[in-house]
Amino acid sequence: MWVAMSGHNYKITLALIAHDRYKQAMGDFMLDHRDAWSRFNLVATQGTGLLVQKRTGQPVHLLEHGPAGGAEQIGELASASMVQAVIFFRDPISPGPHEPDFIDLLRVCDLRQIPMATNRASAEALLYFLQTSPDRSIITARCWGIEQTMLSGN
Repeated sequence: MWVAMSGHNYKITLALIAHDRYKQAMGDFMLDHRDAWSRFNLVATQGTGLLVQKRTGQPVHLLEHGPAGGAEQIGELASASMVQAVIFFRDPISPGPHEPDFIDLLRVCDLRQIPMATNRASAEALLYFLQTSPDRSIITARCWGIEQTMLSGN
């Protein structure tokens, strides 16, 4: 999805993260919507991102593994207004020892008004909103997103 700002077109940056028990569900979701992802800059924790790349063939900017600081990196990107939305398939039954990192990410998204989907149903709704809603400008009007040069490593 392209957003025109100041004569430039920017893709919306979408952050992806999934707890271990939900990585396959994330892969299934991404595969089911594989035609949509070329319109976004995707950034993900390493385990989730590698799975998404393998399942969809889409480029994903890889961060650290979630437990090694990837969730914190996504939180830092969110704090710096470099992501516009987050899809986080979290395990509500068996939180791991790194749960505080994930709680911090939730807090940052709440503070910065960044929409976060935490399960398949809310991810479907968020994607639908980002693709079709005339009201999506409440998200896309902000000059956010990881620039292409950052994603390519230049």
